[in-house]
Amino acid sequence: MSESQTLLLGFIAGVTILVGLPVGRVRAPRPGLRQFLSAVAVGVLLFLIWDVLVHAYAPLDAALGRLHDGRAGIGPVIGYGALFFLGISVGLLSLVYYERWLAARARGQSLGPGAMASGELTRTRAGIAGWSAARRLSLLIAVGIGLHNFGEGLAIGGSAATGAIGLATILVIGFALHNGTEGFGIVAPLAAAGDRPSWRFLLLMGLIGGGPTTVGTAVGRQFTSAAMSVVFLTLAAGSILYVVIQLLGVAHKSGRKDLMYWGVLVGLAAGFVTDMVVTAGGA
Repeated sequence: MSESQTLLLGFIAGVTILVGLPVGRVRAPRPGLRQFLSAVAVGVLLFLIWDVLVHAYAPLDAALGRLHDGRAGIGPVIGYGALFFLGISVGLLSLVYYERWLAARARGQSLGPGAMASGELTRTRAGIAGWSAARRLSLLIAVGIGLHNFGEGLAIGGSAATGAIGLATILVIGFALHNGTEGFGIVAPLAAAGDRPSWRFLLLMGLIGGGPTTVGTAVGRQFTSAAMSVVFLTLAAGSILYVVIQLLGVAHKSGRKDLMYWGVLVGLAAGFVTDMVVTAGGA
């Protein structure tokens, strides 16, 4: 398979993230619908955490198996273990402190000299610190999903490079279905908060979340590295874990707890059903 054909596969797998983004443009959804949408996103992201950690742990599990059989030493176990826990820690804690820094910066701007009315000030602030909390959370979700999709791109590129065209095609189909649900996860905080974004904002989130699939495909076609996969997948797991905790806090404050649990269940089901497509194809 040529390089252009391989990159086209990566593009197809990543571009479907745009399918779920228009949900963020829904006008004034009812409070119950907002809560349900937010909970569905939590379910989708919980599945992604499971999916990412399973794949990130695989090299460590294989190293442990070789150590147990006496076919290798403890060095690979320590190396993969360090990458695994370091990636999760950096992915999680970097977003914790980054969000704290953004909040402090926003407060500092609001207390500056010549402060205007609150609504006008919010519109004129420069940079991400001037965004609403819902938009910042959407950005963090897009970043986490982008890291995850880079790992998926590595798998597509690696499969195509080794001549496993059928496997690469099945991976693209499965990942494309995944990304359709992930796009919804990005905009769920906006729908829950009644914050209606512009199409430009949605396209930017789509680029951040889906674009790394194509980049990962290009990298994976040139060389494969289990260590690099572990790093990007665990970074994704840590960042997605952060936003799941944030979304759960938002959903739990809403009135109907039954909608929250139903939404989480629907999101989990959507994630696992799309994953079954990949498994059914033998990937």
